Amino acid sequence: MGTIDREGYLLIVDRKKDIIISGGENISSLQVERVLSEHPAVLECVVVGVPDQRWGEVPKAIVALRDNALATEEELIDHCRATLSGFKIPKSVAIEDELPKGGTGKILKAQLRQRYWRGHAKRVN
Repeated sequence: MGTIDREGYLLIVDRKKDIIISGGENISSLQVERVLSEHPAVLECVVVGVPDQRWGEVPKAIVALRDNALATEEELIDHCRATLSGFKIPKSVAIEDELPKGGTGKILKAQLRQRYWRGHAKRVN
């Protein structure tokens, strides 16, 4: 997914499969991840869409903290609230010791997403 800037250049916003559609609004998971990554306690994070009865899906953050760092779910959500529009703010945050990675060291975002979609017939996007 991308947008065209004022000079006519294509800016890549996110992969289509990583766009979260919540109540008809498109949310770039990368944008939310960038904001979360700016929190001093966050080592790494991903944001995925999870099922929601009302909105179809909503953003959920999955975060690994730096060694000896402390942060609560509420603190991380408040951090996002200072920068992001309301519909882009993660509705929940899971704090984990580490995030699963493939052989190249890349976080397995699809694997994390699948955790929350098991038992659901269809994703929104």
